[in-house]
Amino acid sequence: MKAKKTDSDSSVAWFKTKCRKAGLRVTPQRVAVYQQVLGSKEHPSASMVFEQVRKRFPDVSLDTVNRTLATITELGLARVIPGCGGAKRFDADLTSHQHLRCVKCGKIIDFEFPAFDNMKLPREVREDFTVLTKTVYVQGICNKCR
Repeated sequence: MKAKKTDSDSSVAWFKTKCRKAGLRVTPQRVAVYQQVLGSKEHPSASMVFEQVRKRFPDVSLDTVNRTLATITELGLARVIPGCGGAKRFDADLTSHQHLRCVKCGKIIDFEFPAFDNMKLPREVREDFTVLTKTVYVQGICNKCR
């Protein structure tokens, strides 16, 4: 089952199931962190998630948010977007897509280009590695910053 941003209730249920199978308690704070990443189109950093979760749970710490984001990533419920520099940015949309980042403002947008997904890797890579994922990351300057 893949998590989709458009199906929040089933995604949260999937999150809870994955946590329980991993032997983790399902706390309201963990759920809130996951929901924040799941519902964000901004590919949030830990500090962005922290600021939003803190509105519901004023006592939550940045450390708790960081640890929860690490757990969510380790469980395969979200990804760290590669190549951002600076703070890690997270994406809970596990469908196949690529990212474009503005080097001026840091905005990250999703796009789909099937040719990237279907790209054939060199023979030596296919023979020497079991490829688990392929990621294409594009940097540029958005229209607003141009």
